[in-house]
Amino acid sequence: MGDQNIHRRFIPLAKPAAAAAVPDAVPLGQVLDRCEPLLRLQQRLAAANAHMNAVRPFLPPALAQHVRSGPTDQESWTLLVANPAVAAKLRQLLPRLEQALRQQGCTARTIKIRVQAPSL
Repeated sequence: MGDQNIHRRFIPLAKPAAAAAVPDAVPLGQVLDRCEPLLRLQQRLAAANAHMNAVRPFLPPALAQHVRSGPTDQESWTLLVANPAVAAKLRQLLPRLEQALRQQGCTARTIKIRVQAPSL
């Protein structure tokens, strides 16, 4: 017989099921609203964006392009910077930036600065 006849002898054990009724898709917004971890993540992202909007006016334009908003928690907020020189300048501006956060009523009390490695 050989290998050429191997496919002729295959007999499926079960017949393919008829097209089953597919349930209606649930809108993504509803799924996100029901998922507690994703809700917390959305809240943290919204807080980080609010923090960035509060300090953006206090960042020199040449410096602002090298600063990104990082993670936030109840105590602190992290700014991600492109290089150590930007981090050094931001550390000089920290009192002004933290005051801006307090004036805007943001939850973070302190700002951390982290140099982020360049993406490859």
